[in-house]
Amino acid sequence: MDRLRAMELFLSISRTQSFSETARLFGVSATSVSRMITEFENELNVKLLLRSTRQVVLNEAGQEYARQLEGILWSINEAHNNITAIRAAPKGTLRVHSRMMFGLGVLPPLIAEFRTQYPDIHIELLLAETKADLRRQQIDIDFRIAPPVEAGLKRRILFKSERHLVASPAYVASMPPLTEPRQVAEHHCLPYLLPGDNYVWRFMTPDGVEEVAIKPRHVSNTGMALLELARLGEGIALLDDYTIANDVARGTLVRLLPEFRVTNTTFEEGIYATILDTPMIPAKIRLFLDFVASRVSGKDQRFQAYRKPAN
Repeated sequence: MDRLRAMELFLSISRTQSFSETARLFGVSATSVSRMITEFENELNVKLLLRSTRQVVLNEAGQEYARQLEGILWSINEAHNNITAIRAAPKGTLRVHSRMMFGLGVLPPLIAEFRTQYPDIHIELLLAETKADLRRQQIDIDFRIAPPVEAGLKRRILFKSERHLVASPAYVASMPPLTEPRQVAEHHCLPYLLPGDNYVWRFMTPDGVEEVAIKPRHVSNTGMALLELARLGEGIALLDDYTIANDVARGTLVRLLPEFRVTNTTFEEGIYATILDTPMIPAKIRLFLDFVASRVSGKDQRFQAYRKPAN
């Protein structure tokens, strides 16, 4: 039997939970799919699926086998794509995942410029505030704000960043003086949504890290909303320096407590391009990473790269 095809069919069934849908995707009959999976189970001498008239689900052995096949089949496909790409001009689809602020404010103009140089590379840009599972979601590059900790990934740091407290001039004019971290607790704050009910901003002081519990006026899981709320005078926001640099320069936002470093998580933040750790980096990934790095790496370039997204 064609073992590789059987693996591909089984993995498809694990995702679709349907013989008929898998048959449609592969252009064969459902009977053929069922027969090949049965032969595959017999060869393995292990039952992988629980079949009924209504659905197909994986048993424990099937779930573990599907998990392992994800990586195996991905590696096989990548090896094939990498070898064929050596003799061809860079082309194909590049799936890019990014945090919202970087993805909206930095990447679109770079993608448009990149296309003029490599018109046969088509980019799918996916935005979310959570990190991607590169292998499972078939993501080529994930732009993260923290270095990856998962096995099988490698990173390329584009730049380090800090977080700044900012508010609108109108809010600053209406608030009591702010000269030290503990006074932030007396203000309306616009924190990023994190797990738990307590909202804390951490300040680096000469005596160590000082944690200040804050009162949220509004909370959001995206920096874009917090940035706009700060512009509207709704309170103090904590945002990445490169995303508010233009507002501060124009005077639409004012930086507060500039003598203190501040964060809501860690003090080691930035933008990290994360990819799968493979023996050979596909040309389309390498070209796009080099292109983005050439436009944003370094303090001056990262401040210039961020643009306010069009309304």
